[in-house]
Amino acid sequence: MRVLITGASGLLGVNLALEAAKVHTVYGQIKALPLKGAPFTQLSGDLMEDGAVERMMETAQPEWVIHCAALADVDACEKQPELAEQLNTRLPGRIAQACKGKAGLVHISTDAVFDGTKPNCTEEDIPNPLGVYARSKLEGERVVLKNNPDAAVARINIFGWSLYGKRSLAEWFFYNLQAGLPVKGFTDVYFRTQLASDLADMLLNMLEQKLSGLYHVVGADCVSKYDFALEIARRLGAPESLVSPMKVQEFGLKAARSNNLCLDTGKLQRVLHRPVNQLSTGLDRFFEQYAQGYPHLLRSMVDNSPKNLNPYMHGGNDGN
Repeated sequence: MRVLITGASGLLGVNLALEAAKVHTVYGQIKALPLKGAPFTQLSGDLMEDGAVERMMETAQPEWVIHCAALADVDACEKQPELAEQLNTRLPGRIAQACKGKAGLVHISTDAVFDGTKPNCTEEDIPNPLGVYARSKLEGERVVLKNNPDAAVARINIFGWSLYGKRSLAEWFFYNLQAGLPVKGFTDVYFRTQLASDLADMLLNMLEQKLSGLYHVVGADCVSKYDFALEIARRLGAPESLVSPMKVQEFGLKAARSNNLCLDTGKLQRVLHRPVNQLSTGLDRFFEQYAQGYPHLLRSMVDNSPKNLNPYMHGGNDGN
């Protein structure tokens, strides 16, 4: 299949593109400079420019599209609400319209559309986004399904290795604990996260099954961010005492964030006839990837000079 992935330099985008390229012909849209040695065709350009979406579709001629590109920095969205609306709401609507009747589409959204007051929310529960990021992503979901009822929307939460080693909470815990540095983990923030490489297989499976509508595509296990850090420390053999428990209110985050994002995945499991990914399995693979040099491979694909780093184009919610 010909697969087009937007935001192919982001945390989800690059892992998805590398996984999909093993079995499909992949086109990856990136806004920054080209990646070195990437095993997929790169399409550079700003999707907000007039005609950019149409040109991208004409060049790639995709059968499947996975739209990952977004303004995913929560604090940046608070500072730049108009940009958040452009990237997280208007752009997905244009992508959905361009794919209608031409290509299967999975649009990437976030678990953050809920306020965290009710655990195990299903797709039928009414969202209550707390900030600009979550509101813009929720509106993006709605415009996608309005413009293209055949599209699928995937609410996700992921961890994994990224091009710059700074995109996911797991990387931050890993590198600090590996260096013997203390970290803090929230004991009152719960989520269901999964490895980006594992999510890639799930998203491709959704396209194979021609799913449409809204799905919670998160991991199987509900854990606190404190417990998540402890799991990484244990696998590293680092002292668990390096992980300090704290409450989210004590950290002084600028933008409001939900405390409990353990979404229900029953609908997805019933439709795909398969279980969602276990956290232990994802962490095992995360460490296997490190041992096999996967983070080094990713870093070798980019020039690490600051001029090439665009912190705003980023694939999906990284779980931070």
